[in-house]
Amino acid sequence: MTNTLAQQPGNPAASLAQSTPAPAAPALSVVIPVYNEEAGLAQLFARLYPSLDALGISYEIVFVNDGSRDRSAAILREQFARRPEVTRVVLFNANAGQHLAILAGFEYCRGERIITLDADLQNPPEEIGNLLTAMDAGSDYVGTIRRARQDSAWRRYASRAMNRLREKITSIKMTDQGCMMRAYSRPIIDAINQCREVNTFIPALAYTFAGNPTEIEIAHEERAAGTTKYSLYRLIRLNFDLVTGFSVLPLQVFSLVGFVVSGMSLVFVLILAWRRIFVGPEAEGVFTLFGIAFFLIGLALMGIGLLGEYVGRIYQQVRSRPRYVVQAVLEQSGRAPAAPRVTESR
Repeated sequence: MTNTLAQQPGNPAASLAQSTPAPAAPALSVVIPVYNEEAGLAQLFARLYPSLDALGISYEIVFVNDGSRDRSAAILREQFARRPEVTRVVLFNANAGQHLAILAGFEYCRGERIITLDADLQNPPEEIGNLLTAMDAGSDYVGTIRRARQDSAWRRYASRAMNRLREKITSIKMTDQGCMMRAYSRPIIDAINQCREVNTFIPALAYTFAGNPTEIEIAHEERAAGTTKYSLYRLIRLNFDLVTGFSVLPLQVFSLVGFVVSGMSLVFVLILAWRRIFVGPEAEGVFTLFGIAFFLIGLALMGIGLLGEYVGRIYQQVRSRPRYVVQAVLEQSGRAPAAPRVTESR
């Protein structure tokens, strides 16, 4: 049992790890991002490991500690000491966000099938077998729909509205984009690992690579402990990533609106010019002109903001900064990543 530090160029330990033959890949990898979940981790362990043991297949669990500020990292270390043969722990040195934590888990997992699961137990680990059954039927990507969703009303309504908008803009069909319990085949994970996007939405990215995607219903429970990590602002940012990361339709629509408004403005100016010539100076309509001017200014500012979203993502991408920095990886002796990786550059 060893504590394998993040691999660095020129590190003799990294070279030794790569020269050690990796064990056979497990049938299943479960990737779990963890951020400030110390209150619920014990319940997660108590339900997760028995559920996977009952499947009767080889598996591994990859926990990614996303820079937690509580005792989550320490608890994960203790769990690794208890079940090192099936447990791997990736420790970030700072919070990078749920999706980047999942991407790091994808980099380190070795299973032929991969399932993502939140640590808050809102999606029961007992549902993992149902996702595998759907994959046995021939699907390479299995999305999920929360049955009897245990969320506030405004979050359910907002989610439905964003689902409809996203599907119209991106043509990506996900009934429940907020449920992160999903199953992926190894080819899809390999394709995702080749992407180097700073801002992305993993389920949508997987959907674009899938040849036979499907969705199933799963149970949904209240959080075992703690509070949600997704504020209203973070949910809005996530949907911006989803829309702007998979479609340029918003820019095209706004360009069309600009042409229409420009044409209407030209007609309005011609009407005002005609009245000036044939009717004479008029004092009426000043507030109407102010209203129209404010509308056009607001429209222009909205367009600048939309363009800024795309430019900002290009700016973040071309800087080529690390998406996350791995502080340490806890894994058994002799175990190496499935393929050579430079983890500090992600």
